[in-house]
Amino acid sequence: DNDHYFGFVEAARERGIDVPIIPGIIPVTNFKQLKRITGMCGASIPADFERELAEREDDADAVKDLGVSYATLQCADLLSRGAPGIHFYTLNKSPATRAILAALRAARPWDRALEPV
Repeated sequence: DNDHYFGFVEAARERGIDVPIIPGIIPVTNFKQLKRITGMCGASIPADFERELAEREDDADAVKDLGVSYATLQCADLLSRGAPGIHFYTLNKSPATRAILAALRAARPWDRALEPV
């Protein structure tokens, strides 16, 4: 949930922390692995996304496709709202990250962050 990131940044700024805070993204390629990782670190999975993943759990390609699509939208939102960059946790599965980067290059969401409001 990107709002968690922006809330964290806001709280840090209110406390005088002014260094860049870069959000991290794990492209979902394996639903069971995602549940294990989020369970260990206390991260959350948006309910709608988790439900969609669960429906595809037995189809590895469908999980990867959904994971790449979701991460692409998440990254586009982060960049368009002013995140200074994205850190990808590839977990040695770079094809998903490369697909996300290709989609982001085409969409150029960071340009929207520069537009006057």
